Amino acid sequence: MLLPLLRSHPLLHHAARLSSPRTRLLLRRDALPLARSPPHSPIRMAASSGSNANSPAPSPAPAVVHKSKIRFCPACGSPTKLAIPDGDEKMRAICSSCGRVHYENPKMVVGCLVEHDNKVLLCRRKIEPAYGLWTLPAGYLEVGESTAEGASRETLEEACADVEIVSPFAQLDIPLIGQSYIIFRARLKTPNFSPGPESLECALFALDDIPFDSLAFSSIIVTLRMYTEDVKSGSIKFHYCTINKRLGASPSDLRSFDIDNHIAV
Repeated sequence: MLLPLLRSHPLLHHAARLSSPRTRLLLRRDALPLARSPPHSPIRMAASSGSNANSPAPSPAPAVVHKSKIRFCPACGSPTKLAIPDGDEKMRAICSSCGRVHYENPKMVVGCLVEHDNKVLLCRRKIEPAYGLWTLPAGYLEVGESTAEGASRETLEEACADVEIVSPFAQLDIPLIGQSYIIFRARLKTPNFSPGPESLECALFALDDIPFDSLAFSSIIVTLRMYTEDVKSGSIKFHYCTINKRLGASPSDLRSFDIDNHIAV
């Protein structure tokens, strides 16, 4: 019975539509909030369809060539060299002594979008990068914990808030920096919170008061935009998208990224 259920899942239908060369969903960077934009300006999405057969297909984003930062072998300590192993197609760090091939994998970032009295909980960062800017409580997933457990732990550490996970809200992939975000909707178990060691302050914000011109990261901007639009439309969805950051851009540069392959189900 599992196969029919999978075939009927709406996420797969959306993915099939995205794979068509005639359809590409793009959340334009010029539709995202800039410093002068009002905090409640909506997300706008542009869809190019096949109504005009002579229209050129959108150019694909240039491939990101990742250069390994592993300079010494974790196994024996010898220097590594960059080469393409047999049967592979990507440059890897290979030990010049023992021949081990070392792979670098993306890191998982997890966090909570905490809802309370029609407001959301934000923390102002006490550490770099993005010192002094606002963010959702989030951080790297630890070995031995689930994504939900990690999101709850990060919220406790950064906002001293004990939360109950409600549902997953967004997965955001950032290929250039090797990060994947999973953000959960959550609610406070008790109406208590305070800044943890990595936060200058914590506060609840009404949706129209979210400081979009002072948010820390592209992932947080995108998440809060999607959430704000969902709440105002009366239907909160699960979102997936890819954030394509530009080489050399700072983490909080609002002009440094585009959003592709946005799916909402």
